[in-house]
Amino acid sequence: MQIEILHRPSYSLAVARLAANERIRAEPGAMVSFSGGVDIETKMEGGLFKSLGRAMLGGESLFQNFWKAGPQGGEVTLAPELPGDIVMIDMNGETILVQTGCFMASEDGVAIDAKLSGKAFMAGEGLSILEARGRGKLLVSSYGAVYEKTIAQGEKYVVDSSHLVAFDGTLSVKPRPVGGLKSTLLSGEGLVIELTGPGRIFIQTRSPQALINWIIPQLPKPSSS
Repeated sequence: MQIEILHRPSYSLAVARLAANERIRAEPGAMVSFSGGVDIETKMEGGLFKSLGRAMLGGESLFQNFWKAGPQGGEVTLAPELPGDIVMIDMNGETILVQTGCFMASEDGVAIDAKLSGKAFMAGEGLSILEARGRGKLLVSSYGAVYEKTIAQGEKYVVDSSHLVAFDGTLSVKPRPVGGLKSTLLSGEGLVIELTGPGRIFIQTRSPQALINWIIPQLPKPSSS
């Protein structure tokens, strides 16, 4: 499978070129277009309980779409819901932890499960997080562009949890205040996430929560009458 990402970073589009009988799994709503000879199969991947786990714990869809090419191959284009980037991660047996809502698509060799995770709790993402593992291409999406940071063994790096897209399972994670008491209470940053290497961190340059906080005051107020 060949995947090309176009129009980065604001309005990214992933173009997946499938070989004969090859397929790609994608979240519902991610498909933009596909060529003739490509078929869709919608199912609960991994069975009912795994699918429920991804939906209830990981915030993903209960059903997933599988786009499969015919004997002549085919093309599928995919895009995220929000204006932003797509990152393709070539996985070679490692584990990647993905923030809820950031998983977009993957090859068959990559398993996606929701896990009750201490790291998820520490990263401010509730009690669960999506765990991607295996071999193949993994596509994750962001709001805004993506900044990829690799940190060395024992190196520490601090990220606002709402900007965290994905990170290697080798990283250790803990919440901490952004600074002293005054900075934590008054800076607008509050608690942040400290990650310790080795591993990669994928950070989005915009925060969906900040967008929500901006939109809500703009909504019309109900009339008192």
